Amino acid sequence: MTTNNNSQTEPENDSLSTSIPESSPTTSRQDASSPSSNKDKKAIRLGAVAIALSLVLSGSLALYSQYQQRQYQAELTQLQTQLLSTQQQLQQQMAQNKEHLDSTAKTISSQTETQLGQQQKSIESLQLAIADVKGRRPNDWLLAEADYLVKMAGRKLYLEHDPETATQLMESADQRIAALNDPSLTTLRQAMSSDITALKSIPLIDRDGLVLRLVSLEQQIDQLPLANAILPEAQQETHEVVSQDINDWRHNLITSLKDFASNFITFRSRDGNVIPLLSPKQDFYLRENLKAKLETAIRAVYDRQPEVFTSSLTTAETWSGSFFNPDDKGVKSFQNTIAELAKQQIKVTYPVKLVSQEPLSDLIRERLRREVTSMTGEEN
Repeated sequence: MTTNNNSQTEPENDSLSTSIPESSPTTSRQDASSPSSNKDKKAIRLGAVAIALSLVLSGSLALYSQYQQRQYQAELTQLQTQLLSTQQQLQQQMAQNKEHLDSTAKTISSQTETQLGQQQKSIESLQLAIADVKGRRPNDWLLAEADYLVKMAGRKLYLEHDPETATQLMESADQRIAALNDPSLTTLRQAMSSDITALKSIPLIDRDGLVLRLVSLEQQIDQLPLANAILPEAQQETHEVVSQDINDWRHNLITSLKDFASNFITFRSRDGNVIPLLSPKQDFYLRENLKAKLETAIRAVYDRQPEVFTSSLTTAETWSGSFFNPDDKGVKSFQNTIAELAKQQIKVTYPVKLVSQEPLSDLIRERLRREVTSMTGEEN
């Protein structure tokens, strides 16, 4: 900064020296000192150039510093954005890991609870088994057999619809209870007796035999003869006689002509509905439809549908009476068998439940509970 001040003062001195008149006695000195003034001007110019360069350099430095600051600011903003996205990713990953850990923990806890429950049930069953072995009475196995037989009777009745086998199983169970000779079981035996009576009152249906009879009828259809064309009875014709009266010559002539024509052509009139013969194609369809009706009846036997069974056999009986020869013995036997089978009962109402099953199960459970209680009391 001092160089600039000196350079500014020096031109002022030059202006003062130029303002002196030429007639001054010092003119010769100024002429002698002109080379030094030129040097000063050069120095001033160099100083101005240096100042200009310094200003340009300082401005460029300022612009460069501003550019660097902006670049640094952009990089800082980018770094902040990356940091935020990284934080969000970390938070999401932490949340996912937390959910995974929570689900894993729940799964492990549920598995543990299940295993503990199974172990507890195993322990209880072992305790019951130990109590059963330790405190069992000599004849308790008969009671267990009776309970098993009653349950089997229920399965035979409700699942297989076999009341005969269910009755036999109930009688065997009653024999086991009677062998115990326990007066406290009288009520149970009364319930079993009522069950046996109800089972014996159920009508027995031979479904297999009924189906076999229907199958045999189905096999006879192809051998049944068809009925001939059924015509109504012809009207009785009266033969006119030629009279002896000559005046009736016209009537006698017509009568003679009719008698003569009757030897060649005969006309008979019939009143009523006529059932024609079936064609071979219709014959085939008739027999196949009859077989289909019998098949429907067979399915109705196993499906326990009495309405379908009865309607199918009634239709088959109607068709056989309309299109087969009613005078044939095979047709008569076919129709009689169908009429007999249509009256068969194929649906049976079974009891809702066995009365003795629940009391017997309660009795076994109560005795077993007593044995477990007595065992635990002894252990304490």
